[in-house]
Amino acid sequence: MKNTNSLSQSHKILFLNTLAFTVCFACWTLNGVLVTFLADNGIFQWSVVQIGWLLGIPILTGSIMRLPIGILTDKFGGKYVFSFLLLLSSIPLFLLPLADSFLMFALLSFLFGMVGTSFAVGIGYTSIWYPKEWQGRALGIFGMGNAGAAITTFLAPSLLNYFSAEDPQNGWKILPILYAVSLLIIGVVFLIFAKNKKIENQTKSVSQMLGSLKSARVWRFGAYYFLVFGCFVAYSQWLLPNFMNVYQTSLVMGGLFATLFSLPSGVIRAFGGYLSDKFGARKVMYWVLSSSVILSALLMIPKMEITTTGPGVLAAKKGIITAVSDQNIKIGSTDFAVAQKKENLNQDGIFPTTTSWQQVVVKQNQTVKKKELLAKGITVIKFDANMWVFLVLVILIGISWGIGKAAVYKHIPEYFPSEVGVVGGMVGMIGGLGGFFGPIIFGYLLTATGIWSSSWIFILVFSSVCLIWMHYTITKIMNEKQPVLAQIIDRK
Repeated sequence: MKNTNSLSQSHKILFLNTLAFTVCFACWTLNGVLVTFLADNGIFQWSVVQIGWLLGIPILTGSIMRLPIGILTDKFGGKYVFSFLLLLSSIPLFLLPLADSFLMFALLSFLFGMVGTSFAVGIGYTSIWYPKEWQGRALGIFGMGNAGAAITTFLAPSLLNYFSAEDPQNGWKILPILYAVSLLIIGVVFLIFAKNKKIENQTKSVSQMLGSLKSARVWRFGAYYFLVFGCFVAYSQWLLPNFMNVYQTSLVMGGLFATLFSLPSGVIRAFGGYLSDKFGARKVMYWVLSSSVILSALLMIPKMEITTTGPGVLAAKKGIITAVSDQNIKIGSTDFAVAQKKENLNQDGIFPTTTSWQQVVVKQNQTVKKKELLAKGITVIKFDANMWVFLVLVILIGISWGIGKAAVYKHIPEYFPSEVGVVGGMVGMIGGLGGFFGPIIFGYLLTATGIWSSSWIFILVFSSVCLIWMHYTITKIMNEKQPVLAQIIDRK
């Protein structure tokens, strides 16, 4: 009976954590919609650089502050830290309608970006309520709060249009107030209904807690999370312009396709936790990183048209050209047929198509030698990178990363049971920085190569590095400690 009551209390805390994290994640991604709306409607005259900063500032704050918030969670318990975070972060959102300059908007964005640290609080506060065999599922369910980004993507544009119908200049101001009220309500609910719990006999100083960050394992987990979470956040923003530029989709359709990437990735995280509990987090990470390598290799093939040299027409004998046309060349009485260009009717196909023809390079009355070129060959290889195939591959890699997010955090309470907050905060910070720097890296690659799929080349390389690093580490441990250690590493 005691275990049942204890599990019931754990589930209650998990529900409150997941609800709060979902609302926080929706608020964390608010600028992605709001800033775009304000700039497109001329309400603020921001430059492209200023818009980029306003989009990235909340992501940056929520990333770099995860470590100190994780330390506070280990020290004081999740109830008070989470409640304080929710109530405090509502204040800059209440003030956002008063912003009348870029600097003011940027400062308030920096402050409400603190909601992004909710992940570090929730990870520490959730894990302490569950036994080892439940850790993966519990943390996976909590991580489903990532789907809060989809709430903003779906609702915020419609709400902004609705609020601005009668007052185009000031209607937008209602939206941040609605978000602030939601944070305020959840903060009060959390304060009333949550029960505080922290690591027993926690006597470590902050410097001792930070000592765990010297472990190479923490940085390896951080690299995994940079990929599965950071690049997930980056592509949540990057896919919309990608679809619009490469496939000429409308804004609405591009937004829908981007949502199809982000929503399943957030929801599938709970399943990733279940798989990590059942098969072991290490084995799941092998699946995730391998699939990321394969899928990014397919996605890196750009929509392209390559023109190259094909088979030409050579003179079979020496002589004088007596007649020339687009279809025929005559040397004396011998005819040489010239292949004509045919229209490629297979548009937007799944596989590359090849078209070849020949172009005359000689003139009438010209003397030619044997084996001399009469008509050069031209071959065009066209790959349309079918949009629906691309979309399916994007959704699949998003699902893979969603499973990986849970697997990474399954490792932490097992290897660092008394420093879940600080290690989880550090890993989360590295992952969050991926969300901030990802679009910047993708932008530089696009500028340097002129190819939209260049971002997937980065993903391929980074996924390969993570996979090789993990395999090298595991193999090294196995060789040192005997194969029996495989069971210990999995820690099912």
